[in-house]
Amino acid sequence: MMTPQSGDLEGQGQTPAGPGDPGAAVVESPQSVGSISIREKVRSLRIDDSAARKRPSNAVLLMASIGWCLAMAATGTAVLLGYKAYRSPGTESGKEAGKAEVAAETKSPAPLTQGKKKLPENANPDSSSVGDQSSAEQVSLESKGYVTPVHLILVTPKVGGMLTKLNIREGDIVDKGSLIAEIEKVDYQSDVARAENLHSAAKFRLQELLVGARPEEIEQSELELREAQRQLKQMELDLARTRRLSDSASLSVRELEQSQYGYEAMQQKVKRLETAYELIRKGPRKERIDAARSEVQQLEAELAKAKWRLDNCTISAPIAGMILSKKAEENNMVNPGAFNGSFSICEMADLRDVEVELDIQERDISKLFLHQECLVLPDAWQSSKKFLAIHPRGYTGYVSRIMPTANRSKGAVPVRVRIVVPNDEQGVFIKPDMGAMVTFFNREIPAQIRNRYSEERAGVKPVKPVETKPPPVAKAGVPGKS
Repeated sequence: MMTPQSGDLEGQGQTPAGPGDPGAAVVESPQSVGSISIREKVRSLRIDDSAARKRPSNAVLLMASIGWCLAMAATGTAVLLGYKAYRSPGTESGKEAGKAEVAAETKSPAPLTQGKKKLPENANPDSSSVGDQSSAEQVSLESKGYVTPVHLILVTPKVGGMLTKLNIREGDIVDKGSLIAEIEKVDYQSDVARAENLHSAAKFRLQELLVGARPEEIEQSELELREAQRQLKQMELDLARTRRLSDSASLSVRELEQSQYGYEAMQQKVKRLETAYELIRKGPRKERIDAARSEVQQLEAELAKAKWRLDNCTISAPIAGMILSKKAEENNMVNPGAFNGSFSICEMADLRDVEVELDIQERDISKLFLHQECLVLPDAWQSSKKFLAIHPRGYTGYVSRIMPTANRSKGAVPVRVRIVVPNDEQGVFIKPDMGAMVTFFNREIPAQIRNRYSEERAGVKPVKPVETKPPPVAKAGVPGKS
């Protein structure tokens, strides 16, 4: 690279800049320019370790985390051992704590109600009586569960076909035997007609065998037999005449043979007619009669099946209850054996007969027993004035079932609490899958409450006990008075 000389600058009208001139441009030599560029390149390649000095390494952070974890584990272990030592029955503090816990468990809690409240006129006396006993009653457990019908019925037709009529909607209350739906009957009516005709024909054939041949048929067979016997007698005479003539050489041997064989053939015919006459008189064989009876029974079974299929085209309610959901509509094809599509018509249940399904922890299952009295308060009606006016404390219930197996994943035992629902409240407050809080008392529900509601569901009016008074005691008479 060439730099301009001073002479050249002067020749161009420019003066060379002096060392003291501030505005003069500094002209560096090629050596200085090259050294500066190399220095800058080396400086750019240098690693800045200031950030590394300020931030700790990953190994240091890992060691610190492990140390903190060990310290926390040691602290937790020390606290647990100290708590166990404190609660140990061998120490004085443990004895005092155990005594305090036993005293707290055995102490009677405050009664759920102070005194007896005046109930509304339409209030349920059974639900209000629970807890209004003496202050010595105890609440052993409280748990939340979900309402489920005791018997959930899936109404499914027994035959397939198209629905021509559907008489239900969700929420309808139906009686047992009420018409729910009808299936098209054309095919099934044809099957019944065909089975009836076949059955009638088989019955007529059996009747013919049992009655036997008519008198006219027997007489006809007898006349045929007599005719054959007369022909046999005539042929016998002809054969004797032919033999006499053949001896005198008046007839040929061929004519003699024809006469002889004709006579023998007539003998066989007479025997055949005699046998047929005897069979007609005796009647049909026993085996033929039995076979005809079996055929009649077979066709009777087919007729009964055809009628059964026709009758099942009308679907009735199997129980008295409420329609919970519809599974098909009119003009739908239903097939009870199908895995996809419509194979049922509806779901229904008797919502007077419901239970609360609960999962009781294993540590609390010892507090429950069969027929244990309970209070069931649905979550949806806890603050409803309408509900509380009728059931101030909720529905009366009792433990109906404690399942024989536990749920390993939950560590709980399934329990069922039967709810005593009045007949006129079916589906009003209690609905399937609703949440409810159940309170368990330390007593058994009176048997008359269970029996009374069971009889009402069965349609039996409870019989009130008749009060009997003891007979009056006869007073001894006073002497001297009549």
